[in-house]
Amino acid sequence: MSTGGGALDVLDYWEPILGRGQGELILDPDEFYILVSREAVRVPPDFAAEMTPFDPLVGEFRVHYAGFFDPGFGHSASGGKGARAVLEVRSHEVPFILEHGQIVGRLVYEAMQARPTTLYGQGIGSNYQAQGLKLSKHFRAP
Repeated sequence: MSTGGGALDVLDYWEPILGRGQGELILDPDEFYILVSREAVRVPPDFAAEMTPFDPLVGEFRVHYAGFFDPGFGHSASGGKGARAVLEVRSHEVPFILEHGQIVGRLVYEAMQARPTTLYGQGIGSNYQAQGLKLSKHFRAP
C-alpha cells in the first residue's frame, strides 16, 4: 500500500466524498466518516470538554468516538485561535441524512479541579491548535 517513501497514499485507506451541491450527505449504515465542525472550538484553561449527542433520541447515530477536548484546546492562552473539531461519525442500521450546518453534537464543559501546569499543545507547535479537516502527517495528498 505504501510506496516505501514514508508517506502513505490516502486513496489506499479513504474514499473521498465529493460535494455535489446538494447540501446534504447520506451516511450509510456502519460506514465510518471523518467530518469537521463548522465552528471553531475553544476550551478555557480551567475546563475540559466532551462531545456528546445533541439529542439521545436521534437514533443509531454517533458523532463522538474521540470526543474529549483537553484544557486549552483552541484557546489563545495556549497559542490557539480556535480549532475546528474533527468528528468521527457513524450511523448504525439505517441511513442518516446529514444536512450542512445541522447540529450533530454539543460540548459539555467540566471544570478542572486544578488548572493544568501545561495546556493542550502549549509550547510544542501543535498542529491541532488551528486545525481544519486535513490529512494526518502519515499521508500524502492525492
